[in-house]
Amino acid sequence: MRRFLSRNELVRIHVMGTVGKVIVFHDKAGLVSFVTRKWHDICTESLDERGCMTVALSGGNTPVDIYRALALCDFPWGNIQIFQVDERFVPKDGKASNYRMIRETLLDVVSMPEKNIHVVDTSAPSPDDAAKVYEQELARFFRLKPGRFPRFDIIMLGLGEDGHTASLFPGNSLLDDTNHLAQAVILDSELHDRITITLQVINYARHIIFLIQGAPKAFALKKIVKEKDTTLPAARINPVDGELLFVADREAAGLLTENAYERGKS
Repeated sequence: MRRFLSRNELVRIHVMGTVGKVIVFHDKAGLVSFVTRKWHDICTESLDERGCMTVALSGGNTPVDIYRALALCDFPWGNIQIFQVDERFVPKDGKASNYRMIRETLLDVVSMPEKNIHVVDTSAPSPDDAAKVYEQELARFFRLKPGRFPRFDIIMLGLGEDGHTASLFPGNSLLDDTNHLAQAVILDSELHDRITITLQVINYARHIIFLIQGAPKAFALKKIVKEKDTTLPAARINPVDGELLFVADREAAGLLTENAYERGKS
């Protein structure tokens, strides 16, 4: 199996629709249990093959219960490397900080060496500077040659009501960027400027797991899964050589027909 992919090889992914499996749970306990078991299986495989597991985590409210459950699991945290999918350009201890949420729900609970935690440095002078520093950290850790992209074992994603994922928003020109690992996203003051890994980094992961909860996400999930509407950034997630899962509750899957998903076991 190839470890890296060139920029030119990734261009085709930008026009392809989402191909993945949707698994729907009728209660939160079943959803949380499924994801923790999935982590366990991937961790076992990753440690057997490479000696470590690399994970990129998203912020927001949806993964909070997942991270709390993972923190109680007996994972070999010393062999797991944690990165961020995206971050708001705010102080790392601020209320809106993704890192703060990840730290409080997971990192402060487990025994993990500080060197295993790779965060977006929001103390940089600007979002562009922060993105460059984070890109350098990704290239350093994964030992990337120019034009290559990292291969995460797991990338955890959320879904916005507008179809955005990570900090990749509809209509943003960086969706077509095949030259960077991380980019700054300049938004209005209410949403905060952000730093995000790019679409091609996500698409090269071994396992991509969307966590989707609540009826407000139902329309976007339908547009992605049934209509494959690639104007929505989340619909452009299409792994090159990996697994794509949409793990949803019944409210989020409310607009899907039953033949569009599998029922998860609670």
